[in-house]
Amino acid sequence: MTDKKTTAKTTKTAKTATAKTAKTAKPTKPAAKTAAAAKKPKAVAAKPAAAKKAPAKKPAASDDSAKRVALAIAEAGLDKKAVNVEIIDVLGKVDYADYLVVMSGRSDRQVAALARGIEEDVESKTKAKCLGVEGASQGRWVLMDFGDVVVHIFHEDVRGYYDIESLWMDAARVPVATA
Repeated sequence: MTDKKTTAKTTKTAKTATAKTAKTAKPTKPAAKTAAAAKKPKAVAAKPAAAKKAPAKKPAASDDSAKRVALAIAEAGLDKKAVNVEIIDVLGKVDYADYLVVMSGRSDRQVAALARGIEEDVESKTKAKCLGVEGASQGRWVLMDFGDVVVHIFHEDVRGYYDIESLWMDAARVPVATA
């Protein structure tokens, strides 16, 4: 009978000790792989060559339509007597536009009139909508967003101060018909 009590007591003590060490012991790392398991090659599905991602490029049709919009903006600006009209090709250099159109007006009223006239003319000729206009009320610097084309209309005095063209000295220029 004493053996049963002693065995039960010893078993109970062992269980308590195991529970305490399980709570305080740090988790062990999984056992290292056996040499046979490490040498066994893993099955990996091969990707076809066509499934690799190529750098994202805009379709040529998008580039042509953006260029047409940029040329229409320049033409509309020239019709409203804008000066120093430039189209800067930034395709592949920035992700927010393909072309920048920069022009100047001689007064704050002319700058505001250029913005209104460009918005109306471009929408009627190319069906491109102006997504946003900033600065039209001040007439010093108007920024217009046509999606792939961004337009900067400066007052003559302000254009020299910001000198945006020098930021894009290495970018190609699209010829503008000045008639």
